[in-house]
Amino acid sequence: MSHVEWKAGTMVYPAPAVLVSCGSTRACANLITVAWTGTICTNPPMLSISVRKERHSHAIISSEMQFTVNLTTAAMARATDWCGVKSGRDYDKWTETGLTPVPGVKNTCFYVAESPLAIECRVKEIIDLGSHDMFIADVLGLLADEQYIDPETGAFDLAASGLMAYVHGGYYSLGEKLGHFGFSVRKNKKR
Repeated sequence: MSHVEWKAGTMVYPAPAVLVSCGSTRACANLITVAWTGTICTNPPMLSISVRKERHSHAIISSEMQFTVNLTTAAMARATDWCGVKSGRDYDKWTETGLTPVPGVKNTCFYVAESPLAIECRVKEIIDLGSHDMFIADVLGLLADEQYIDPETGAFDLAASGLMAYVHGGYYSLGEKLGHFGFSVRKNKKR
């Protein structure tokens, strides 16, 4: 197998295609599509998002120091893309996409009712990285869609929601499960 040297770039794919909601009042509430997000710590729970400085949401997040990450599904693909190519300066993205804003619980940002999981965050630090600022945030709480929670066990089946990913300019629904954490080293149980 041969590889060709390519110019340096950010090619870590697939990435989650999330909708970040921000703004503490309905009048200033906005949505922005972000693929540059990730977990940075489990204890305490922390994540990051990277946003271009000229984006409308950048100013809102910088001012209020909070946001909510809303995971997206294949059913939300059109709305997710639309929120990434249109500006909240010019449109009310909630109205234009038909997504439902719900008041937050742990922060004052609205979350997306159609999202299977909303992650409420408070900004801890902003790092200037060049084209983007990275917002490092503490996770304040999770809002899970009850339709994916088993009523008997309380287990949350996020994979059943039809999560969406972003790969080099395209949106994709996730495919079949190939294994689970640790399956490669699990020993067969003796009978």
